[in-house]
Amino acid sequence: MGLNLLKAGFPLTVWNRTKAKAEPLIAAGAKLATDPRGVAEHADILITIVSDPQALEAVLFKSGALVALRQGATLIDSSTVSPDLARRVAAACAERGVDFLDAPVTGGTWGAQKGELVFMVGGKAEVLERVKPVLEAMGKKFPLLGPNGAGQTVKLGMNLLLALQVDAFAECLALVRGAGVPAEKLMEVFQASMARSGVLDVKAPMMVKGEFPASFPLRLMHKDVRLALELARERGVKLPAGAAAYETYSEVLSSSKDDPDFSAVVRFWKQ
Repeated sequence: MGLNLLKAGFPLTVWNRTKAKAEPLIAAGAKLATDPRGVAEHADILITIVSDPQALEAVLFKSGALVALRQGATLIDSSTVSPDLARRVAAACAERGVDFLDAPVTGGTWGAQKGELVFMVGGKAEVLERVKPVLEAMGKKFPLLGPNGAGQTVKLGMNLLLALQVDAFAECLALVRGAGVPAEKLMEVFQASMARSGVLDVKAPMMVKGEFPASFPLRLMHKDVRLALELARERGVKLPAGAAAYETYSEVLSSSKDDPDFSAVVRFWKQ
């Protein structure tokens, strides 16, 4: 995402808690700040994209990035966190005269590299319109889904579906293999049927091979399903399939000694 901003001609200042991850951006012309506050204090637009709610709170509140933003600046958060946290950040921004969009992304590492991410946006239409040139450097679609928190709500719903699809394919794979039919035969029919889906086009071959390079890590999908279940409890919505999948993902996560892709949920049936 940072490299695509630089290619589009935007001046960029960056920070990462793992300094080595920022090195390709520095080599491409970005400036390196020593902390999150140093990124924010001169920014017209600050983009945060971190792993979980605790990391976002640490960057914005504990590290001082939010208080360093100038009046009239815009904060875009592309992490996946709870809608409630997005609304709390929006309120804190409003107190400082800063505009805010919650804008989590989908598209994986390949979408980020190609500049073809989809941003799920919650916030005001006029703010989205103003920052659209920046988003266009990184993505292809930026639907405005409602007020602050709506972007995070839709992202949790979408990731819940992706988690369930991959979990369901893992069950199908276990059933077919357990009945003595090679997985390749299932794939042959799967690719020519209504069971085919975008996520499984990418994940199913990995699951058949038992290879799980992390495009979207299991630990992050586990976090997102947990956030979806927490939102459901807050709203009085029952998610029985989501709850069952969360138990399966939890067991695989706790027994994994590596940091695999979430398609590694198929390991549950090997166990």
